[in-house]
Amino acid sequence: MTVAQVQSGVPHLTYQVKWEKLPEDYLLPDEPVENTSQPLIAAALRESMELIGLLTPERLVASNLGICATVNGKTIVKAPDWLYVPKVLPLESQGTRRSYTPRVEGDALAVIMEFLSETDGGEYSFRPFYPYGKLWFYERILQVPVYMIFEPEEGTLEIRQLQESQYQIQQPDENERYWIASLNLYLGIWHGTKAERTGYWLRWWDADGNLLLWGAERLEQERQRAARLESYLRSQGIDPNQIP
Repeated sequence: MTVAQVQSGVPHLTYQVKWEKLPEDYLLPDEPVENTSQPLIAAALRESMELIGLLTPERLVASNLGICATVNGKTIVKAPDWLYVPKVLPLESQGTRRSYTPRVEGDALAVIMEFLSETDGGEYSFRPFYPYGKLWFYERILQVPVYMIFEPEEGTLEIRQLQESQYQIQQPDENERYWIASLNLYLGIWHGTKAERTGYWLRWWDADGNLLLWGAERLEQERQRAARLESYLRSQGIDPNQIP
């Protein structure tokens, strides 16, 4: 367990923050997913990272995982729509991770994303009193360096970066992308179809500006390469089916 004093940004308000791992029998809040798009967007972000080997065992990428801190004696649990931790300790036993306590079970969080719902404005909440707003909790208590808010229906993305203990809204580059240093990747918005959803998606680009492909896109790319090779061989009078 580690303990810290945190300034609230409100006069005469300070907080004692303890980082304690939740007991196994702790009843986590059951927060339903707002709509079917949110898990698809989160899974797509993870998929393209996994395909290039970025998801090593010591890294944690998760969706709707409870992130825990004890603030002035009260246990606070928030479940971001998407998060990234550079290095975590291995689980003590086989099973799934039910929650994550920064600084106790591994590194502090590097990136948090929230996908705006149609009915809840909590992603922008700066409420400094229990149960605390999301934006306030991520900035003041968790002190997450990068906090992103994505609106899937309109395709808008807002990225805040922690500077001198406060979030500052960042501006995209000339390609309308944002550099995420902890991942060594760019993040931007892409419109198209994946699985059963057509709309706006969040996509990764590498440092050279190359789009990280999804699995289906990779298969299509290979299919096109094979078709071009077959066409070339036939133009040379070679039947590809006769090649031993």
